[in-house]
Amino acid sequence: MQKIRVAQIGTSKMSHGNDIWQSLLRQSDIFEVVGYAFPEGEREKFPKRAKAFDGYREMTVEEILADPTIEAVAVETEEIYLTKYAQMVADAGKHLHMEKPGGTSLADFEKLIETLKAKKLAFTTGYMYRFNPAVQYALKQVREGKLGEIFSVEAQMNCMHDKEVREWLSVFPGGILFFLGCHLIDLIYTLQGEPSEIIPLSTSTGIGGVTSEDFGMVVLKYPNGVSFAKTTDNEYGGFLRRQLVITGSLGTIEIRPLEAYTGSLLYAEYSECYSTAWHKEREVARTQTVDRYDAMMQNFAQIVRGKENPYPYEYEYNLYRLILKCCGGL
Repeated sequence: MQKIRVAQIGTSKMSHGNDIWQSLLRQSDIFEVVGYAFPEGEREKFPKRAKAFDGYREMTVEEILADPTIEAVAVETEEIYLTKYAQMVADAGKHLHMEKPGGTSLADFEKLIETLKAKKLAFTTGYMYRFNPAVQYALKQVREGKLGEIFSVEAQMNCMHDKEVREWLSVFPGGILFFLGCHLIDLIYTLQGEPSEIIPLSTSTGIGGVTSEDFGMVVLKYPNGVSFAKTTDNEYGGFLRRQLVITGSLGTIEIRPLEAYTGSLLYAEYSECYSTAWHKEREVARTQTVDRYDAMMQNFAQIVRGKENPYPYEYEYNLYRLILKCCGGL
């Protein structure tokens, strides 16, 4: 495959921008990294994050957009600016990878999707769990009918952040549910589609005087069952309790933890149950260790080169609209 000339716009304290940058550099057999731009005063706001870009070509956003040799751009700005710069990339006719979930305006996101679709541009978003090996295995089992009819999905993504981050969550509808819970809503939507009813339950714990919705939860009702997504931002041990439970009429798959570190790489553990014996012991399997972002960016490259996107424009738009509904933003 011919290398893809790519540039990156932005990074931030809470985005995956530095990780995406390192993945692009690491995969030099796929990508030729041209340079980067720091809009919105990012170099001054995030000096420690900016150091990872030292030694590479710093450009303006306008230079990136005007360079006809740059085929693709990764937009990794702060979430509130994502759609603004993504729209500029799409208008310039360049393939786009952007951080999730896509700004805070449905109208702006819809315009972006329309532009990308009209220009037939590759478009992927930063939902890294789509490429988690345990999640991919579970989705394969579901598609092959091994679990039967899915009637419930339980998804948790908990963590522990400092007060500054928890206060920052107030810029989003639904707080932590918008910021991290979008990953879980993506998984539920992939498995079950559009719910018949959405019950937002996000709230503030009030811990440390923080008033943002740092406890995120939503219940999604389906004709044959109930699913939920839960994410908190001040839970001790929360990272290793990240989990996904998929329950069907013929079996159950539980992934827990969704990700655990060994060095700089991640693995997941999962178990399957197809027995009616309530006391059957759980046999746990462990995935291979992987980088969190490499497969995601490999997928982007393949779509740029013509592979059919497993998450097409319509899926991304409907997912984004669903996230806003779950967060009480619609």
